[in-house]
Amino acid sequence: MASSLTQPAFWVLTALANQRRHGYEIMRDATVASGGRVSLKVTTLYAVLERLEREGLVTADGEEIVSGRARRYYRITEEGSVRLADEVVALEQLIQVARARLATHRFAFIAQKVVPT
Repeated sequence: MASSLTQPAFWVLTALANQRRHGYEIMRDATVASGGRVSLKVTTLYAVLERLEREGLVTADGEEIVSGRARRYYRITEEGSVRLADEVVALEQLIQVARARLATHRFAFIAQKVVPT
């Protein structure tokens, strides 16, 4: 399996998972979808997009001029969708481990409080 996605790459792929978007839409969607935990900077966004494009996970998908400015659109590739799905599975496995350990810890903590000494 490939190495874990960086947090910015994860959110860029997530933003593109359901539709093609241009840069500002990707940044806005990442912030909203992450509950405000992620705020991509322009330089970070385009560095991530370039890397993901080199890896075949996203592709440029047209350009248009809006208010005199060029908007370049991107879309996730099939390979990118598979990679994002793999990352989601890996994260879910980590969450299961953490939940199980917290549940055990919580049970042990409660048991200590209930058992008289």
